[in-house]
Amino acid sequence: MAQNKTIPVNVGVILDDLNSRNGKIWLSCIKMALSDFYASHANYKTRLVLNTRDSKQNVVGAAKAAVDLIKNAEVQAILGPVTSMQAGFLINLGDQVHVPIISFSATSPSLNSLQSSYFFQFAQNDSSQVKALSAIVKAFGWRQVVPVYIDNEFGEGVIPFLTDALEEVDACVPYRSAISPSATDVQILEELYKLMTMQTRVFIVHMRTDLSSRLFAKAREIGMMTEGYVWLTTNGIPNELRYLNASVISSMQGVLGIQTYVPQTVKLEEFMPRWKRQFQQDNPTIIDASLDDFGLWAYDSAFALAMAIEEVGTATFGFQKTNASFNSAVLESFEVSKYGPELCQALSITRFEGIAGDFSLVDGQLQSSNFEIVNINGGGARVIGFWTPQNGLVKILGSSANSSIFSTPKSKLGLGPIIWPGDSLSVPKGWENPTNGKKLRIGVPVKDGFTELVKVTKDPSTNMTDVTGFSIDVFKAAVEMLPYALPYEFIPFAKSDGTSAGTYNDLIYQIYLGKFDAVVGDTTIRGNRSLYADFTMPYTESGVVMVVPVIDMRNQNAWVFLKPLTWDLWLTTCCFSSSLLVLWFGFWSIESMKTSVALHHIKLAPVSGERVVSNLARFVMVIWVFVMLILTQSYTASLASLLTVQQLQPTVSDIKDVLRNGDNVGYAENTHIYELLKLVGFDDSKIKMFRSFEECDELLSKGSANGGISAAVDETPSMKLFLAKYCTKYTMIGPIFKAAGFGFAFPKRSPLIPDLSRAVLNVTEGEVIMNIEKKWFSVEKNCVDNSSPKVASYSLGLASFWGLFLIAGVASILALIICVASFLHKHRHILMHPDDSRASGWRRIRAMFKMFNEKEHSSRMFKSPQERDGIAGAGDEVNAAASPNNNWPESPRSYISNHTDFAEQATPSTGQVSPEIVSAVDHEHAITIARTC
Repeated sequence: MAQNKTIPVNVGVILDDLNSRNGKIWLSCIKMALSDFYASHANYKTRLVLNTRDSKQNVVGAAKAAVDLIKNAEVQAILGPVTSMQAGFLINLGDQVHVPIISFSATSPSLNSLQSSYFFQFAQNDSSQVKALSAIVKAFGWRQVVPVYIDNEFGEGVIPFLTDALEEVDACVPYRSAISPSATDVQILEELYKLMTMQTRVFIVHMRTDLSSRLFAKAREIGMMTEGYVWLTTNGIPNELRYLNASVISSMQGVLGIQTYVPQTVKLEEFMPRWKRQFQQDNPTIIDASLDDFGLWAYDSAFALAMAIEEVGTATFGFQKTNASFNSAVLESFEVSKYGPELCQALSITRFEGIAGDFSLVDGQLQSSNFEIVNINGGGARVIGFWTPQNGLVKILGSSANSSIFSTPKSKLGLGPIIWPGDSLSVPKGWENPTNGKKLRIGVPVKDGFTELVKVTKDPSTNMTDVTGFSIDVFKAAVEMLPYALPYEFIPFAKSDGTSAGTYNDLIYQIYLGKFDAVVGDTTIRGNRSLYADFTMPYTESGVVMVVPVIDMRNQNAWVFLKPLTWDLWLTTCCFSSSLLVLWFGFWSIESMKTSVALHHIKLAPVSGERVVSNLARFVMVIWVFVMLILTQSYTASLASLLTVQQLQPTVSDIKDVLRNGDNVGYAENTHIYELLKLVGFDDSKIKMFRSFEECDELLSKGSANGGISAAVDETPSMKLFLAKYCTKYTMIGPIFKAAGFGFAFPKRSPLIPDLSRAVLNVTEGEVIMNIEKKWFSVEKNCVDNSSPKVASYSLGLASFWGLFLIAGVASILALIICVASFLHKHRHILMHPDDSRASGWRRIRAMFKMFNEKEHSSRMFKSPQERDGIAGAGDEVNAAASPNNNWPESPRSYISNHTDFAEQATPSTGQVSPEIVSAVDHEHAITIARTC
C-alpha cells in the first residue's frame, strides 16, 4: 500500500565497463547507497530508479548513452561518466536540457572552466593535491621538477595548476614530459632516456595505473629507480595500488605519493564489511574485492542525489517542449527538464556526513579534504605524514601549524622514515650532472686588459686553452667546497681569431640561448641580465667607483712659515709682543720698589737675567711664559705638518664635476659602464674606452686637455687592482653608482645556485679569499691604502725656508751696516785727526779696526764670570749678588770703569760718568793705538 504512494524518478548511470571490476564495484556502491537511504527514510515519497548504460570507454559511447538516457528514459540526473574527457562533452548536453551531470570519478580541474551550473564534481579535484605536492618539493629544497603526465585531458588539466603551485615555492618546470595513452614501450624508453640527459632528478607522475605501471617498469630497467632520483605521484596511483600486482609494485620502490585521506569513522567501519558481503553475493567470481575512493564517492553521490530529489518535492518529474536545441548537426532537439534548476539548487546546498567524510559542495565541487603522504616500499604504501589545507605538511593529523614540516631541517622533517629509490636513506639533492658524460660548459670573457681578473691564454703548440685569474680561483675554491663533484670546462667567449665575441651582456645571453651552462668571470650582477640568468651571491665588493689623478697640496712657497697662524692670530701676537716693553717696564716698576737703592742702572729682569723678587712680577711672567710656550709649540707642530706631510688630494671629487667641466671620462672595454655614463649625461665624444691598465694610466696622465681623460670609471675590484700599481698617482672616489658586485651566472632557477652561493659565502668569509687576493692583487711597497689620499713623510728643503733666511740675512746685514756706520761716525775724529801727521791713512784704518776688536773682546760677553765679578762696580755687585749667573755683556759704563782711570771721577751723587770723560778717554786711547800701529 505504501509502495503505491511513492513517486519513481528516473536517473541515469554511465560507467566505462559494466562488466569490469571497477564498474561492478561502483554500481554496487550506488545501489547500496539508495538501499540504505530509503531504509532509513521509509516515509520519503520519491524513489530513484537507476538506468545504467555502458560508455564503452570512449567519448562517443558516453555521448550516445547520455542521449539515450535523456531522450528515451527521461532521466532527471545522470551519475557519471567516469573520465574527464567524457564529462567534458556531457556537460554541454546537460546545460541544454537542464539535466544535472554528477561525476564521482572525473577529477580534471579543466572541467571547472566550463562554468556550468548543471555539472557537479563529487570527486576530489586534482588541483587540490598540487598544494600538497609543492609542499613536499619546498620541504626538501628541490628547485626543478619535471612533470610526467598522460597526454590527454586528464593529464593536461592539472599541469597549469601544478606549475603555478611549484612557482609559488620557487621551483621551476624546465620540461614537461607528455606520454601518449597509446605509447609503446619503445616510445616510453625514448622519453625516459631524454629525461636522463637532464640535470633534474625530481619527477611528478600524473597518470592512470595502466600507463604508470609500464613507465616505472621501464624506468627501473634503465636505472632511473636508483639513488639520486625522486619520484612523486598524484593520488591516482596510490589510490589504486591495491589493484596492482607485486611485480609492478616492486618497480616503484622508493616512490613518494599523495593519497586521498578517508577518515576511519564508525559509519565507514560498519559499511565496509556489509558492502563486502553484499558484493560477494552479487559477484561470486570476484575474489578479494576492495573499495577505493571512487566507490566511496559513488555511494555519497547517490545518497546526495536522493536527498536533493526528495527536497524538490513530490510533483511528477518530467520534460517539457522547448525551442532550444543542442548545437549539433547530428543530435536532434531535446525537451528540457522542468525541475532541473530546482534540482541543481537542492544539490548545491546538500550537507551530510558521508562514508568518505563530510559531504559539502563549493561551487559544485566537493570541498577539498586532507591527503596522506605515503612511501611505497615492500609490497605496499606506508603513511609517513599528512597534508591539510589549514596546516600544510604535518606528522600527525590534527597537529597545529607549529609542528609543520617547514619548521625543521631536512634531517628532522618530522615525517616517518623515508626510503628513497635505491634503498637510500639520504635525501636526494634533486639534480645530477647529465648522464651523457658532458661537463658543464662555462663561458669566460676574453679581453686584453685587466688580466688579473680573468686571463685566457692559448698554447699554439698543443692548442690547449688555459684560463686563470682572480675570478677563476674564487670559482674553483667554491666548487671545492661543494659536497659533491662538479665537472666543468672553461670555454672562452671568443671569435675564431681569438678576440672577444661581444660584450658582457652578450656573454650572459648565451646562457639563455643554451650555448653555455654558466658564466664565470668579472661579471656584474645587473637587473637586465637577471632576465636571462640567475646569479650566485657576489664574491667582491659592490659599487662603481671613479679613479682620478691626485695633486700634492703641500705648501712649497717661500712664505710657508706664515701659514701655521692665521692673520688674526699673527696680529694678536704682534700686539702682545709690542706690549712687551710695557711688561718690562712693569717688571722694573715692581722690582724697583724693593731694590731701587741698590740699582745703578736699569736692566730688564727677564731679558737681562735679573732675578725676579716680587710675587706680582712672578705671576705676570708665568702667565706670559705659559702663553708663549703654547703658541710656540702649536706653531712648531703646524709648520712641521705643512712642510713634512705629503697631502695628495683628488683633482675632482664628483662625476658631476667632470660632466660640468666638459672633461673626458674613460671606461673599460665591453663593460656596462658606458651605459651608466650615458645615463649621467656624457656625450659620446667625451667618453673614451681603455683596454688595459697601461692605457688607462696613459690617458689619465695626459689629462682631458691633451686628449686624455680626467677620470676613469669601473667596478670597485678592477679599480682597486689598478691602484695597486699606480697608487702614488691616483686615488679612488666613490662609489658613484650602486652595483651588486661580481657573481657567477647560471640558467634561471638552476639547482646549482643555492649550493654555490653558500660555497661563495664560505670562501669570502675565511682566509681563502685573502690568499687569493694576495696572489692576484699584488700591492707595491709604497701603496698602503688605495682608497684614500696618500700620506707620507718627506725631508725639508730650501724652497720652504729661503724667505725666512732672506729676512734674517737682510736684518743681520742691516744691523751690521748700522753698527759699523755708528762706530765710524762715533770715531770719525780718529780718521780725520790733523794733529798726528805721523800716522798714515792705512795705519789709521788699522787702528780703527784694532780698537773695534779690542772693544768687543773687552765686553762682558767675552769675559768669564770671575772677570766680570772682579771689575764690577758697586751697582754691579748688587746685581751680581742678585743674579750670580749673569752672562750678559757689560754696559759701556762698566767698560769705561774697567779700562780707564777716569771711572773714579764718577759723580758720587749719581754714579754717572760724564760724556766729556768718555770722549777724552776714547780719543786718547785711539791715538795711542794709531801710534803703536
